[in-house]
Amino acid sequence: MEKPSIILRTVCPDQAGLVYQLTSWISSHGGNIKHSDHHTDQDAGLFLSRIEWSINNSSINKLDIYEGFQQVANNINAHFTINYSDEIPNVAIFVSKQNHCLIDLLWRVRNGELKMKVPLIISNHPDLEECANDFNAKFIYYDSRNNSRLEVEKQILNNLKFFDIKLVILAKYMQILSESFLQEFSEIINIHHSFLPAFKGSQPYHRAWKRGVKLIGATAHYVTKELDEGPIIDQCTVRVSHRDEVDDLIRKGRDIERISLARAVRMHLNHQIFVYNSKTAVFD
Repeated sequence: MEKPSIILRTVCPDQAGLVYQLTSWISSHGGNIKHSDHHTDQDAGLFLSRIEWSINNSSINKLDIYEGFQQVANNINAHFTINYSDEIPNVAIFVSKQNHCLIDLLWRVRNGELKMKVPLIISNHPDLEECANDFNAKFIYYDSRNNSRLEVEKQILNNLKFFDIKLVILAKYMQILSESFLQEFSEIINIHHSFLPAFKGSQPYHRAWKRGVKLIGATAHYVTKELDEGPIIDQCTVRVSHRDEVDDLIRKGRDIERISLARAVRMHLNHQIFVYNSKTAVFD
């Protein structure tokens, strides 16, 4: 049975010899490098590195690897994370009434395209319960109109803990999460139906149609307390014309919403994303 590969992500102040230090340490631990990507942000003065490697001739001791690299990190003043390719996290999907992104994600999970489990689907409408049942996910409906947001979010957070959720995906969840919620759980990806930073907020397709745009877009981004301002992970566009009505923009937009969200989730699961200074570096 093939051993999982080790994914090392490092961010530190830029300086000479960093690649050598990282690869030498991996080599000293019997590592064979499979992928190696690096980037220097000259304005920020930061060096970013993602190295995926494997150990073929010995067992993997995760604690030894972590503690061993901690010494290297201290020497170069680095922040780092270590993950493994066989990790399959529990993910919760939040939805409202639209089902296209939800069904696409669940289909990709079932077909092995996304390495995650979806034990929990949360919604502020009851409409998509049958869809959740078809994919053996627990569906929980919260009546956000007749209950306080504070109480609803408290119950949601309790369920995230109960199901050991590592990532939340807002798949057309038409609710704004409070700052207090984000302080408790911040690993959240959202799909917004416009090419941000254009047309933030509600009804972007309607506003785009009024402006007569020739391209519409979809943006997958991490969620922050500022609405639609989170670090951008992925974006897609599609051409539209003067012949298209609002319904045409919505129809075309759904296609690219699915694609952009799925790509963002896949890159997150593969630990390809670096978030810093309110933006991302994505190593493809």
